[in-house]
Amino acid sequence: MKSIIQNQYVTLVFTVLFSLALLLVHKPLDAFLFYFLLILIACTILYNENKRVHSTKEIKDTNDNVWNNALQNRSVVAYIFAIGLIAFYVVIYWWPARIGYHDSGNTGMVSWMDPVSFLLRGKAADQWFLYGFLYTWFVAVFGFRFVIRYRHNSYQVWRTFSLIFFQVIFAFLLPVFFERMNKPYHDFKNIWPLNYSFFDASHLNLMSAQGTYGKSVLISGILLIILGIPILTYFFGKRWYCSWVCGCGALAETAGDPFRHLSDKSHFSWKLERAIIYSVLLIIIVMTILMLWTYYFQVDSTIAQGVLTFRRVYGFVIGAVVSGVIGVGFYPIFGSRVWCRFACPMAAVLGILQKYFSRFRISVNGGQCISCGNCSTYCEMGIDVRAYAEKSQDIVRASCVGCGMCAEVCPRGVLKLENSSPGSTKTQAFVPREDVTVLFSSGDQT
Repeated sequence: MKSIIQNQYVTLVFTVLFSLALLLVHKPLDAFLFYFLLILIACTILYNENKRVHSTKEIKDTNDNVWNNALQNRSVVAYIFAIGLIAFYVVIYWWPARIGYHDSGNTGMVSWMDPVSFLLRGKAADQWFLYGFLYTWFVAVFGFRFVIRYRHNSYQVWRTFSLIFFQVIFAFLLPVFFERMNKPYHDFKNIWPLNYSFFDASHLNLMSAQGTYGKSVLISGILLIILGIPILTYFFGKRWYCSWVCGCGALAETAGDPFRHLSDKSHFSWKLERAIIYSVLLIIIVMTILMLWTYYFQVDSTIAQGVLTFRRVYGFVIGAVVSGVIGVGFYPIFGSRVWCRFACPMAAVLGILQKYFSRFRISVNGGQCISCGNCSTYCEMGIDVRAYAEKSQDIVRASCVGCGMCAEVCPRGVLKLENSSPGSTKTQAFVPREDVTVLFSSGDQT
């Protein structure tokens, strides 16, 4: 406990010094207040988490207590918070001038990012730099909170550090670095079909004109689609991306962790999930084929314009409204994986591969299950894990992101993340053994 608190104070000191150094460059007063507020929030979150984990009550005893917090039980407070999140997304997506973004010079909230933007990319901030900075900050701060909370589980610790690493380096710093070198923005961990603009004519032309950099982006992206996705999913399931790399998953697993129990476990929700997510996948496949067709073949301009309009509608509805406004704004109402569960085309592709062609599954020792329901409560993907445990049936679901929280909160070590032969699903009960608690301990899954 002492070392953790000391690390927090060291982090605070260096953050303050870094902020003060930035403030000497640009806009000292309003930026100082902004950075000071972020530091204060971060330290409060980490201090409270330190205090909580050293209390007498552990997480495995809090199945019902997660509903006692007003922010976590769909109360009026939760709805007010959701409205605030939705309003922020709406403003930053469509009315950035409201938060100070202007071509003639920034004011307000966007201007507070100018010191960091000038330092990293040599120019003033825009609303997307502000959004990227705040997104990364929330992933990092709540990621460290998550690590403190689940520090005893190496699987949770390493996957959280992985999410922080990919968000900070691949999603934020690398794109900014190349932007400073006058290269176009590219999120290196964003893969088609999640990156729906990858095969746009404008993107293909832009990257083709960028020499080695552009060709590397296109080649690496295509190789990931053809080889990376199927190979990695075969060995690790969809968790390699959804729970270890993806930026949407990073925010859901860190800042969204307090809301994971709000996911709907009903049969209707499961049917709705399948209908929507595979429809979105079908739409983007058709859209991509049409975009490539108009790019490589000289089609009529009217048809090409229609395809472009189709692409813009998809970008607005799915890329902005569903993934951002609904996907994050409704954390306090529907849980942290609304986007991942209902509309992410990448999750749909990985889910199909995971269910039918992957070695990954969650094995069940049903003989030890006491039907406490912790596993189902904490499943952010709305899977009724307890039903599988009671039948002693291995969990092989397309929607499972392999976060491992069901195994983490199980008080009897019933569940375990592991690899097996594709297509094998155990249905018979385990024979109880004296050393079963050791063999199926959820403290250190691999």
